[in-house]
Amino acid sequence: MEGVGGTPPEMLKEESQPSHVLPTSFEANSLKKSNWGFLITGIVGGTLVAVYAVATPFVTPALRKVCLPFVPATTKQIENVVKMLRCRRGSLVDIGSGDGRIVIAAAKEGFTAVGYELNPWLVWYSRYRAWQEGVHGSAKFYISDLWKVTFSQYSNVVVFGVPQMMLQLEKKLELELEDDARVIACRFPFPHWTPDHVTGEGIDTVWAYDARTFRGGAKRTRSTHFQLVIQIQ
Repeated sequence: MEGVGGTPPEMLKEESQPSHVLPTSFEANSLKKSNWGFLITGIVGGTLVAVYAVATPFVTPALRKVCLPFVPATTKQIENVVKMLRCRRGSLVDIGSGDGRIVIAAAKEGFTAVGYELNPWLVWYSRYRAWQEGVHGSAKFYISDLWKVTFSQYSNVVVFGVPQMMLQLEKKLELELEDDARVIACRFPFPHWTPDHVTGEGIDTVWAYDARTFRGGAKRTRSTHFQLVIQIQ
């Protein structure tokens, strides 16, 4: 017996079935590969976002016109700073305190020490280190721009500066500090002040300036200029 139109039933059955059917196992493998692709893309994307979030606070200060880039103090530099603080009293501030090494070392020597740092990640890390070292009561850290802070209340000032900022900072400190204050510069000296004490060598060199000295020098300079003006007139 023939089917409709004279076509055998067997032929109708064969024609009604699809010519290409993907195996079930192949479809499952493709789905697994697709899921792995999304997972890997998510991991890579998340890692890049995390790296950007962590690195941005470290890189951004370096893009400013005048900045304090984070370079950890060496063990010798810390020893030299502590040496310059012997027989000193009063509060201490570290301008651009980085990871808090100087502030923590000063707190261990009995100082009430404060660090100002623009990088929030470093401030949070410094606070953790101070707690870990057991000096969190006398070592404090604040997120702040050094140019917006007044340093008149501090008797000891430590700074790891860069040449581009030393002149401006020199003027700021000369105006704000009391006569009994001491300024300790690491890596780079101040351009116009004459240091009262110098210790270390190379990158570990530390210069100590007493306010009475650099302020007296400024007064003498102004007095000499005034005398010259009188003589000329």
